[in-house]
Amino acid sequence: MYRVMLADDEGIVIDSMKFIIEKEFGSKCTVEYAKTGRQVIELAEHFRPDIAVIDIHMPGINGIDAIREMKQFCTNTVFIVMSAYDKFDYAKEAIKLGVMEYITKPMDRMKVVNVLKKAMEQIDSDREKRSNELLIKEKLETVEPIIENGLIYDILLQEHFEEDIDSYRTILGIQENYGYMMAIVCGDSQEGNRMTNAIGSSVKVSGKYQEIREGVKTFFNCKIGNVMANKIAVLVPCSKDKLEYNERTELIDRARELVRYLRKRNDISFRVGIGGIRPLRELGDSYRDALNALIATTGSVAHVDDLNINCDYEEDYPKGLEKPLFEAVSKGDLNGTQVIAGKYADWMCKRARDGDLMSMRLKVLEFALYAEHIAYQNGGQTYHYSSRNNYLPEIMALETTDDIKDWFISKLIEACRNVSSKREERSNDIIKTAKKYIDDHFDKEISLDDVSRIVNISPYYFSKIFKEESGLNFIEYLTNIRIDKAKKLLESSNMSIKEICISCGYTDPNYFSRSFKKNVGVTPTEYKDQL
Repeated sequence: MYRVMLADDEGIVIDSMKFIIEKEFGSKCTVEYAKTGRQVIELAEHFRPDIAVIDIHMPGINGIDAIREMKQFCTNTVFIVMSAYDKFDYAKEAIKLGVMEYITKPMDRMKVVNVLKKAMEQIDSDREKRSNELLIKEKLETVEPIIENGLIYDILLQEHFEEDIDSYRTILGIQENYGYMMAIVCGDSQEGNRMTNAIGSSVKVSGKYQEIREGVKTFFNCKIGNVMANKIAVLVPCSKDKLEYNERTELIDRARELVRYLRKRNDISFRVGIGGIRPLRELGDSYRDALNALIATTGSVAHVDDLNINCDYEEDYPKGLEKPLFEAVSKGDLNGTQVIAGKYADWMCKRARDGDLMSMRLKVLEFALYAEHIAYQNGGQTYHYSSRNNYLPEIMALETTDDIKDWFISKLIEACRNVSSKREERSNDIIKTAKKYIDDHFDKEISLDDVSRIVNISPYYFSKIFKEESGLNFIEYLTNIRIDKAKKLLESSNMSIKEICISCGYTDPNYFSRSFKKNVGVTPTEYKDQL
């Protein structure tokens, strides 16, 4: 259906247009009309036409001014102007207003029909576009919470790669490089710094999650995770790495309003902890700050920067190098470890120029021991209690900053190399043991599970590393061993095909023959005849 409004001060024009529309389009159109500019605007306010055919010259407000007024509330109306005068100024003004067609009187019937069809096509196209946009919006409203929760999950568990965070940022439209985390904690009531009946209240919150989610988004431009126990993690993106005092105060006031809002509507007590601003990839630390802030106080809202629970660093200390350095060690990233360790060592050398070598020695020893701790955790090494009893004498004997720097970098690179090499050695040992077992038992019925038990890792992981290291999956490798053995027996023995079949681990001669032909190109009998 199309709502069509006709505007002309001549009754004969309106009657002619109505006749053409009813004759050509029948019940597809509902037609209303007006004869003055004021009536046009008043009619449009409640009729909301899809198509408005307006004469420029009408008593009172002219057609151009009426269209200009209607544009304010009829944003989707298609306008067609008509006039007995073919004047350029009128046409130019109509174009400015986005009028679809400018036609002159007297109007040809087919011209009117074609213009109206064109307008209807445009309306249909706009309707379809709006319908698609609503459908996309509806789907996004369903999918967006899932994507937001995925981002929060990856941040909290730090189970993400760089490209994962970038993908989340693109999909969710996060332009900012920083952010802070809030921990919304619920319970039946608050006793000191803890909430009572955490389990029961988490069930209640889960049932009201959508309402709570919408409430939080009313107060903060944020991304929200699902209910975890009696907690909800919230990410608030920021464009800068630090909040000024007034900004922090305003943030706390807003969080207190949120607590009152949630408590009033859900009959559950809430507390909000707010962590410090971090780069997006380090927001797990901000969430831990938020929880620690709640532990350190009994208020309904707690901001970590208001509490003395974090370590402060002297102004020029390169705090930003610590986490990337140990992450590089844990990943076995030799180049990254060397570059970051070099930067940190240069800072220590600069500080030690005043003769304070002892502070440098202690910091180097601290970092070297922690890097090795990471290597033990990540590299599959065997820990030896006395393996580092020479470190202190070694470092005390170093007399220059360059010597200490070299010792420091060498220890971190060694720890990093142990991570990568030990992993590789372990994989190699697993594959070596597995291949030996297969070579020794190929003539028996063995399976992937059998070999996985021998090397003491899951079948899934064994299958994965076996393919990566050998280039073949387990079945392909076993089949190659058996076929190679069969070929040798066919070449050098007088055994029957059935005997060779059994000697190579096959129980069905027909299956053995098919497998042999698939891998060699001929049957066992044909192969022997060729010899």
